[in-house]
Amino acid sequence: MSFLKTKLLVAVGVAAASLTVLAAPRVAINTSEGRIVVDLNEKAAPVTVENFLNYVKKGYYKDTTFHRVIPNFMIQGGGYTRDMKEKPGTAAPIKLEDKNGLKNNVGTIAMARTNNPNSATSQFFINLKDNDFLDGSSTKDGYAVFGKVVQGMDVVRKIARAPTTDKGFHENVPVRAITINSVEILK
Repeated sequence: MSFLKTKLLVAVGVAAASLTVLAAPRVAINTSEGRIVVDLNEKAAPVTVENFLNYVKKGYYKDTTFHRVIPNFMIQGGGYTRDMKEKPGTAAPIKLEDKNGLKNNVGTIAMARTNNPNSATSQFFINLKDNDFLDGSSTKDGYAVFGKVVQGMDVVRKIARAPTTDKGFHENVPVRAITINSVEILK
C-alpha cells in the first residue's frame, strides 16, 4: 500500500473516531404507546443533560407516566406514577439553562419546572409545536431545551391525541395511563 493511501486511511479512521466521541448522547424512551428516540445536546445544556442521564442510569423513569397531555402544546412526563402519585427519589433541583441557544420548537425536549426557575428535577416535556413563549430571554426565564426527538414523533403525536380528564388537582391527565416503561442510553 502506498504511503499516501496509508496516510489517508489513518486520517479517515481518526476522523471517524472523533465523530464517535463527539456524537450526542442518544436515549430511547420506551412507552406503552411506542418508542421515542431523542438526541441530547450536552454541549448547549451540560447540566441538564447530566441530570437527565443520571435519572436514566438510576432507572428512575421506569413506571412513570406522561401525566400531562395538552394537544397542540406539549406532553409532559417523568415524575408521576400511573395512580398520579409523585414518584419519590428526585435529586436536588438544577440550575436553569434556558439561554443556551436551543429553542422550544416542535419535537424538542425540555425540562419542566415550577415558577422557581432553578427547580427542575426529573420531569420533562416534548413540544408538539413551536412554543417560542417558553424560550428564555434577557428579560424573562424560560424552559431549558436539552435535546430533540429524532425518531418516534408519530408516537409523540399518538400520545398527544389521548383523551384526557382531571384527576384530583391534576388537569389534562390521560384517561388511560401512558406509561414510560424504561429509558435507555443508546450511545
